[in-house]
Amino acid sequence: MHISEGVLSAPVLLTGAALTAVGVVVGLKKMDSEKVPLVGVLSSAFFVASLIHVPVGPSAVHLVLNGLLGLLLGWTAFPAILVGLAIGLGFGCGFLAIFLSAILVAFSLIFTGESFLAAAKLLVVAHLPVMFIEGIVSGFCLGFLKKVKPEILEVTHASG
Repeated sequence: MHISEGVLSAPVLLTGAALTAVGVVVGLKKMDSEKVPLVGVLSSAFFVASLIHVPVGPSAVHLVLNGLLGLLLGWTAFPAILVGLAIGLGFGCGFLAIFLSAILVAFSLIFTGESFLAAAKLLVVAHLPVMFIEGIVSGFCLGFLKKVKPEILEVTHASG
């Protein structure tokens, strides 16, 4: 999700940064060397999925695969997504996860000021189709992994 610069208030930005930092630290502590290639591949998938943006009001919608990353990597999804975002900065980002992300962005807008209420509502509604598409993509990916390499799902579940 994207919000124009200068829209969110400092307390909202600082809270988000603090929560992200905690998630990245926990994720790095839980990541073992055997998981690094999987983290790299999924971080790249996150980056590629987020390349196509559809503008909606003050934001944009796109796939991010953060739900799939969370299922496969657990806490390690935090540093994987951070790397994917860093790659995106070098160049110019799940069904439930997309919806929750849209809700969190909407709340960030609302907590910044009531004048953003209409934009927050539009943002949530615009993400509903993306939520379903990402759910289908994640379902196919998980089904494929279950058939060809089910141990990925077992290891993640046990160590997540």
